[in-house]
Amino acid sequence: MDTFETIRTRRSVRRFVNKPVEDEKLAVILEAVRQAPSWANRQCWSFVVVKNAATREKLSELSYVETFFGPMGYKTNPAKKGIAEAPVVVVACADPSQSGVIWKQFYYMTDLGIAAQNLMLASRALGLGTVFVGVFNEEGIRDLLNIPPNIRVVGIFPIGYPFEEKTEGPPRKQLNEIVFYERWE
Repeated sequence: MDTFETIRTRRSVRRFVNKPVEDEKLAVILEAVRQAPSWANRQCWSFVVVKNAATREKLSELSYVETFFGPMGYKTNPAKKGIAEAPVVVVACADPSQSGVIWKQFYYMTDLGIAAQNLMLASRALGLGTVFVGVFNEEGIRDLLNIPPNIRVVGIFPIGYPFEEKTEGPPRKQLNEIVFYERWE
């Protein structure tokens, strides 16, 4: 699949079939993550790869935040079940002290966002699905996975073979709605 086809057909996947992800494919995904650019090439990220079913179930439980109602009105995290059923879950972490802060812009979030996009596109290119999960109990995950207190948990990515193949996603805004040339119009 070429790059633009991968970008165009990538979808958030929250349901997975019961099939393990090959170690070779996981290695390609993690290499794509490693190649992501970062602020001053500091590479502030770390990733915890979880395959153990009991640990994935606990991560699923920690993805529920009772007070989250969000813009879509969810009372539970729609990716909760997918975290438990995906054969692999990658927990993306960052050390804010290893990235920049300029004008109150915390670049560790940008660094992880770029690495996350590499993870999602590499997964899609390999026939796998994933979704960015950003609603979770950070302290609980830190305790579960023995993540040091100075490290931030930024996202959870369940990875596996999609339950159903979807290449058509929700409608996207037209370019003339989001792009301005020379100045905001």
